Amino acid sequence: MSESRSLPTSLILLWLVGTGLRLPILAVPPVIPTLRDEFHLSGTQIGTLTGLPVFLFAVAALAGSRLITRLGAVLAVVTGLVITAISSALRGVAPDVISLLGATIVMGAGVAVVQPAMPALVGRWLPRHIALSTAIYTNGLLVGEVLPVALFPVLFALFGQSWRATFFLWAIPVMAIAVVMLVAAPRERIAPASISARWLPDWPAREVWRLGLIFSSGSALYFGSNAFLPGYLSQAGRPDLVSPALTALNLGQIPVSLLMIAFARRLEGKGWPMVVSSTLAVVSIVALVSTAGTATVASAAALGFFAGGGFALGLTLPPLLCPPSEVARVSAAMFTISYAGTMLISVISGFAWDISGSARFAFLPIALSALPSIVLIQTIRFDRRPSVGVETK
Repeated sequence: MSESRSLPTSLILLWLVGTGLRLPILAVPPVIPTLRDEFHLSGTQIGTLTGLPVFLFAVAALAGSRLITRLGAVLAVVTGLVITAISSALRGVAPDVISLLGATIVMGAGVAVVQPAMPALVGRWLPRHIALSTAIYTNGLLVGEVLPVALFPVLFALFGQSWRATFFLWAIPVMAIAVVMLVAAPRERIAPASISARWLPDWPAREVWRLGLIFSSGSALYFGSNAFLPGYLSQAGRPDLVSPALTALNLGQIPVSLLMIAFARRLEGKGWPMVVSSTLAVVSIVALVSTAGTATVASAAALGFFAGGGFALGLTLPPLLCPPSEVARVSAAMFTISYAGTMLISVISGFAWDISGSARFAFLPIALSALPSIVLIQTIRFDRRPSVGVETK
């Protein structure tokens, strides 16, 4: 596929898809207190509910990679978005925890199909603007994470405090984005499908594991904090701070994505920004669990800023380190490892809460999850980048 789209059009499409991938997922944390009361959820069940989509990101990522080889990256994205929208709406009619988890499983699978396609589109559409296009896509992810949290108090009141209605609402823009992608994205010429039995790319397995563990740090920091911050503040007697703190956590990621856009060339292919962002994210967690007031909101904003930076930097690794033809498979393997680790951290954090009786201890595994990105990013050789070029099919 030639790079036939203008830079602005390609960036807009990447931003829209990024937004759509997060809207239905981040609709969950604000309603966790309500779900906990209605379904009598334990800390471990909360960790499972919030970590389940992340686990599906891991399980279905390789299926997404194979779907790309059959349909092409664009149609894989459209298919995943449609699945995500429909299953998100179905959560709104779930009568019990089992059906809620079932709809969440399908939704997570839909998102997982899309994720390995996005780095592939970055490498194919804009091979000379990898850092910039990844930053734009990441900004879309972050905006999609902020909107459900920031607008929750208004929407919850508007819909008569119905968490079900909010799930229906966020399915609408996801379906609309699927339509826009189908209409506006360039068509791909698909060669006859050739499905390999191998699920790993043509790199040594240790390379894929390294990328997966690095990326899992930013993912675990972010999803874990969103999952357990409401419980921590409610237990600390400050339920009034749940919405402001979640908004700060998610809104704090926006400035770092803008900085990445502004300084894309300077940050591209360097390890030290990841070390700095992950280290300061841990510091922010310590500050967060040491307070239960205005300082908690400020700490949440700082955590969002630094965790978001690490997440965005991790997304640039596959298109930077491998040729366009391998990006989808490398990304799928990276997502499989990283999101499986994120789900594991989420469940362990919930278990730590149940065992200790204090939601504060749920953040200990989350903080420890930052270690791989601090250590392993320093072992990456960025001087082996693929030659810049446009893949033609």
